[in-house]
Amino acid sequence: MHSPYGLKIIESCINCKLHADWFFCNFPDESLRAFDAIKYTSLYPKGAILFVAGQYPRGVFVLCNGRVKLQTCSNDGRALMWIAEAGEVIGLSATISGMPYEVTAETLDPCQVNFIKREDFLQFLREHGEACLRVAQHLSNELRAAYEQIRSLGLSHSVAEKLARLLLAWCDNDGKQVEQGIRLKLTLTHEEIAQMIGSSRETVTRLLGEFRNRQVISVKGSTLLIRDKGALEAIVNSGEFAHSLE
Repeated sequence: MHSPYGLKIIESCINCKLHADWFFCNFPDESLRAFDAIKYTSLYPKGAILFVAGQYPRGVFVLCNGRVKLQTCSNDGRALMWIAEAGEVIGLSATISGMPYEVTAETLDPCQVNFIKREDFLQFLREHGEACLRVAQHLSNELRAAYEQIRSLGLSHSVAEKLARLLLAWCDNDGKQVEQGIRLKLTLTHEEIAQMIGSSRETVTRLLGEFRNRQVISVKGSTLLIRDKGALEAIVNSGEFAHSLE
């Protein structure tokens, strides 16, 4: 079935062809049937708020289609964000601990989300040991990702190095090798990229311009072409160009 947002709706976890490939949803059959019985499927347009930081945790959100922006802000208005992809669980740590949601979750694309109420989810975990293990592993992965982001933000010597690290990560995760280099689909604004690396929109815009001038990248519409991956690696490994770009 297709929705008004052009999504192919996954109505049943049991019949979903993707759950075996997704880390969290890959439960044994009995657990999967129990999980399917307590979830509520919803569709959201781009820009919808799933929950806000500081809100009491109503439950967990399993992202079936689309992407969700997770954002936290300081008292002076500075923001830091990262992106949840299809197959990830959002609001898990807050739901388990009973503490408020740590971030605000906003859809970046039209999304299908399976929501499970906190009480139902905790009871599900009590009754299904394999699911408990999945939760522990998922939280461990979240912690590792947080460490990586802290390391990147805290130990990078310049904003240019942070941006180079981000572009290289995109190459590894989503890049497509073509004759001219590595092609990426650029779906984030300069402001959102800045929030991912703890910088400002103006700095990101200037650095991307410098990368273009040095023929490290080229941008056409929503297509970002990494023309010289080695130059980005040099910025990360030795700081080459980094200080001259700042």
